[in-house]
This record gives sequence, structure tokens and C-alpha cells, in this order.
Amino acid sequence: MQGVDSEALLNVADYGRAARGMLAKEVCDYYEGGALDEITLRENTAGWERLKLYYHVLAGVGQRELRTTILGQSISMPIAVAPTAFHKLACGEGEVGAAKAAKASGTLFILSSLSNTAMEAVFAGAASPRWFQLYIYKDREITRALVQRAEAAGAEAIVLTVDAPGLGTRERDMRNRFTLPEGLCVENLSPLGKGKMPEVCGSGLAAYVRDNFKSDLSFDDLDWLCGCTKLPVVVKGVCRADDGRRIADHGAKAIVVSNHGGRQLDTAPATCEVLPLVVDTVGDRCEVYVDGGIRRGSDVLKAIAIGARAVLIGRPILWGLCVGGENGAARVLEILRRELDEAMLLCGCTKLSDIDASLLRP
Repeated sequence: MQGVDSEALLNVADYGRAARGMLAKEVCDYYEGGALDEITLRENTAGWERLKLYYHVLAGVGQRELRTTILGQSISMPIAVAPTAFHKLACGEGEVGAAKAAKASGTLFILSSLSNTAMEAVFAGAASPRWFQLYIYKDREITRALVQRAEAAGAEAIVLTVDAPGLGTRERDMRNRFTLPEGLCVENLSPLGKGKMPEVCGSGLAAYVRDNFKSDLSFDDLDWLCGCTKLPVVVKGVCRADDGRRIADHGAKAIVVSNHGGRQLDTAPATCEVLPLVVDTVGDRCEVYVDGGIRRGSDVLKAIAIGARAVLIGRPILWGLCVGGENGAARVLEILRRELDEAMLLCGCTKLSDIDASLLRP
């Protein structure tokens, strides 16, 4: 962490402030920005902050146990690395550094299909569990090729993002004419002729999505994906309980309640508002995870109390990578682990199964 006093970075927000001071404006805006007025972006974090914890006392809490499972695989804590694009904008290690950070923390790593590093190179240094995030391309054979490569590279699940049939208008990116700098590309798509963003007036990423992503996504696409891979399918981007139920009925093994970090439809609800509705409706049909605005270990505890099995962390990992590469990302994960452990102690919870909705009401 050259030039940064890591001992002074006590929490996730500290890493965010340090990263903002190091990143070029267009990169910082890309990582930080949301759609339109960024209302959902702000509400994601504010929603967790508004939830209050009615803690137990005299609970006799000893050593806490944070370990859990996702799709039957053990992880050391219910905090995993969300799929985010273009890690090499943060540091040269890129996605390899993020995967190694997850390995060091004993947790799940999900690789974005829009990574700056080929999946084979990333998964070679990643530990189990490791999953691959997928967009459906207009050319189904491109999508099939990505799935087949992910299977061969060692991915253990496919995470289908369904809330991006097009790109929400991100005005920061439009003003900055965001594109990847020379030397970086969408590495997983390069062998398929889809590795470069077009040169346009405005956001190059928006133009790339418009040119390549399937805009008329439907349950037929989910059925097709479940039929063409032997891996479990996780569906990410769910905002409604009825959609969650149908997705489970169509064969998904897990759902991620997500609004794409506030980057797609502005004024969509905060994920903490949607989570209990999806959990109640889906029941035990499939596992439910959540992302969006989680910045403290107490937020993780609140998500578990509502019914999430685990949370996914996006922007904070990018901040950690920017500040300190692999070690910075690992440090962010360990901060959240420590804070979750502390919150469990102070709420009177010895194990994750002790955390329930009673902590959110008097």
C-alpha cells in the first residue's frame, strides 16, 4: 500500500475515500456512479442504516461461529465477492488479485464476464467456491461458448444477471465518454470478437451493451441456460417476490436480490426493502443472497436477520484493490468479518442461526 497508511484505514468507508484520491476521475465515476439521479444508489446504503438492531443481553455468548455454506459448499463467513467488471482499472493485479483475496479469506469469488483478465487465468489462482457471472448475448453461440469455457476452467456455478437487458443511463459515464483505456479489453470475449468497446460520443460501455446484450430476455433464456450447463444456475438482479418465485420454479438454485448497485433503474427500491418479500415468497425453494450498499458488518447481520444466506460485496472490493491490490481487498473482507463478529457478540448471537428477524423489532 505504497503512499497509504493502512493502519489508518479502519473501515470500508476509509478505503473508499483513499481509493477516490487515487483513481482517475473517469474510473472513479465509473466505479462509484449510478443511474440517472442516483437515488437507488444512495438508498441502498441508507436502507441498511435505517434498520435498527434490538439486541439481546445476558446471552452468554462465547466464541462466535461465522462459517456457513452456499449451494452446499463451505465458506468461512456469509460475506462473498460480487461480480464487478474491469478490475484492472483499479490495479494491475486486477481480477487475479480479487480472487486471491477471496481465497485468503476463505470465501466465494464470482468473476464477471466483463473482466479484464481471462477466466482461465483467474480461476487458476482462485479457491473453491468460484462462480462465473454471465450476460446473455444476442448471439446465443457466444453465450454457450462462455458457459463451456467457464465449466472447463473450473467454475462451480453460473450467475445469470437478468437486470441488464440494456444499460441504465449513467450520466457520469456519458460526460466522461467512458471506455477502456488502450491495453485493456473485455478479455473473456476477445476470442469471440467482442472484446472491444465501440468509439462513440458518450459511454462506450452503453454502446457495447446495446450492440451485444440480448434485450428481450425472457424465462425461455433461463430455461435454455439451465438446459445447456451441468452447473447450478444462480439468478442475479431480482427485485420482485413474484419474479423470485417463478425463477425458482424454472430451476434456479439461488437468487441474488440486487438492483445492480443502483446502476440500472433509478428509483428502484433498496435491496433491504425487497429482500424480506423474496425470502418469504421463495421459502425453501432456493437460497437467497443480497447485494447493494452493504458497508458494515452490522449490515451483514441485518441481511441475515431478514433471511439472506449470504451477502455479496462489490464496490468495497474495488476500493481495496485500488488502495492495496490483493492485500487491500483481503483487508476489506477481514474488516467486514471482524465487524460481523462484533455485531454478533453485542446482539447476543453465538452462531448464524441465532440471527433472526426478532433482532429487527422491539
